[in-house]
Amino acid sequence: MMAAVGEVMGERGKVRRMVSSSSPDVEPEGEDGGIWRRGQDHFRHFTLLLEDELEEETSMIQERWSSWSHHRLQASGLALLGLKGRTNGTLYGEDILVFEHPDRKHLGQHRFTHGDIVVISRSKPLGEKTVEGIVLERGPTRLRIVVAQRPKDLRKGTWRLDRGANRVAHDRMQEALEMFHSVEGDRGTILRDVLLGQVHNPEENASMPPKISGRFNRSEAVQVELNPSQMDAMKSAMSRRLTIIQGPPGTGKTHTAVATLAQLAREGRGPILATAESNVAVDNLLEGLLGLGVRAVRIGRPVKVRETLRMATLDAQLEEHPKQDEIAIVRDEMDEVHRALPKLKGREKGLAHRDIQHNKKELRRLEREMIASVLDSAEVICSTNIGSGHRILDGRRFPIVLMDEATQAIEPSALIPISKGCRQLVLVGDHRQLPPTVISKKAERGGLGRSLFERLIDVGIQTNLLDVQYRMHPVLREYPSARFYDDRLKDGCSASERPSPAGILWPDWDHPFAFIPISGVEDEEQEGGSRSNPIEAARIYDLVQGLLLPGDVHPSEIGIITPYSGQVRALSDIFDSNKGREEGGQFAGLEINSVDGYQGREKDVIIFSAVRSNPDGVVGFLSDQRRLNVAITRAKRGLIVVGDPQTLRYDPTWRSWLDWAEERGLFAWHLVNG
Repeated sequence: MMAAVGEVMGERGKVRRMVSSSSPDVEPEGEDGGIWRRGQDHFRHFTLLLEDELEEETSMIQERWSSWSHHRLQASGLALLGLKGRTNGTLYGEDILVFEHPDRKHLGQHRFTHGDIVVISRSKPLGEKTVEGIVLERGPTRLRIVVAQRPKDLRKGTWRLDRGANRVAHDRMQEALEMFHSVEGDRGTILRDVLLGQVHNPEENASMPPKISGRFNRSEAVQVELNPSQMDAMKSAMSRRLTIIQGPPGTGKTHTAVATLAQLAREGRGPILATAESNVAVDNLLEGLLGLGVRAVRIGRPVKVRETLRMATLDAQLEEHPKQDEIAIVRDEMDEVHRALPKLKGREKGLAHRDIQHNKKELRRLEREMIASVLDSAEVICSTNIGSGHRILDGRRFPIVLMDEATQAIEPSALIPISKGCRQLVLVGDHRQLPPTVISKKAERGGLGRSLFERLIDVGIQTNLLDVQYRMHPVLREYPSARFYDDRLKDGCSASERPSPAGILWPDWDHPFAFIPISGVEDEEQEGGSRSNPIEAARIYDLVQGLLLPGDVHPSEIGIITPYSGQVRALSDIFDSNKGREEGGQFAGLEINSVDGYQGREKDVIIFSAVRSNPDGVVGFLSDQRRLNVAITRAKRGLIVVGDPQTLRYDPTWRSWLDWAEERGLFAWHLVNG
């Protein structure tokens, strides 16, 4: 039996439940238990935090560019040097460029992924004119990048690529703060008082029905299979002005969000704005909506959208719009006038310039009409939180906003869609998993790392917990349920549906979990400060080979995760040798990523490398309970953890988890030596 609340952590085999995900020694300035007494304090506080965050990000990038060696830049995966460039077609009017080594060798381990902002330069991004682009596709030997402006002399010489910063995001968040606090009623949001906690009874206020005008069709329900907790969450979202849906790992929070959006659309309650912090999460919402026949339009540059969904982007629908014929005629007229200009003089030339200006105005009018017609016909508009601040949506009001991944959005980011006339708000997420990413330590201490989702729970807004998980083998659900979710999670899949993978001698064949205790060697990188553990990396290489030998799992069904980028690189180097992870290689499809990069993901088998091994018991950010929760809840059929138990036991959360594993006989001592 799991321990009750309040039992001592150190007692072997017991699990103390997680009380709070917030740092215990941080109390955001100007705030009392999540309640803001004055709106101006909230505005000033977050304005300063955003400034700190932008300053930290900018200075970090500038310091990296000015003082880091080429070796450190490449070792950190933040820059690629000595690349050749060439064109590779277009994407909705923007150029696609390919960058690769002259001999087309492997690019090595790097952090450039789909949708990232890239700064393109010759050798010194601080000392020359640069071009910004967005990663379209990442391959083992090349990057495809979309740019609005092609660099001069692309094929001459070599190029350097650097990870860039997103200043646009900061500007839109600041604008949202100003809108949230300065505009009344539909032009801002009538939910401001309850969101700030400035009402007598926040939960009672949140439970009030939304005041949305219109005639709704209530005769038809969306045909989506939902379990009782998912159905309750959807009913709450339909009837309340503010709903919080907590979705633990594998409980189908996106499925529930999609069903809710589809039902709202079916009842004609639009326009509806569906957002999330990441493009991947927005794409998941869009995919689900399209599958249910909902008319959904995706806002944002097509390069950041999953290829199979680009037909639903605004750009793609504009290309197919009937008014494109009218635009083509106007452009032909303009081209004709431009060709005639050199031969014209005096009054005729003046009239020609007048005609050009007239045609430009006509083009803008037609484009506005096309955009309006596409957006007006949509039942749901999908975008990232930052993307919802695009000028295309200026002047549009969205009485209903549903935000997925709400626990990964800093509060100013969440305010961007909310400040567009929101009257009914649904927040979907899980504050027991990873929080928003904040660069500035000062901003994090000030509370920027706490999401609006979590603050509203602290204010007293009740959550709708999705309590049936469909991902994990029941034994893998046991500890996170007890530790993080008050032992409320139930299994929607049986042990027979998640058979133990062959290729490893599990300590208990009916319980596909193994902790392999290894006293490894913790190395700190000379440049960058990340850590690796070569002994753990070598052991994991052997484990993967063993798992693949019976043919029970494919490399693409295995995920290796670790908290340190240095270990990601060390593991990648091992598996990438002899082109191991390239198409046709022995490990083709095998994924190696950080814990943060795996939130929302799942694999049949997960291998986790803890890395830390030192006599002082220093575990670094492994001590974050939310990071452990994510790490141990990604696996469907089997979980293998490799680490140093003596070091990990210094941390209370890890000690509790190791005691749980040891008591159940899941320490794989027989696998320590191979």
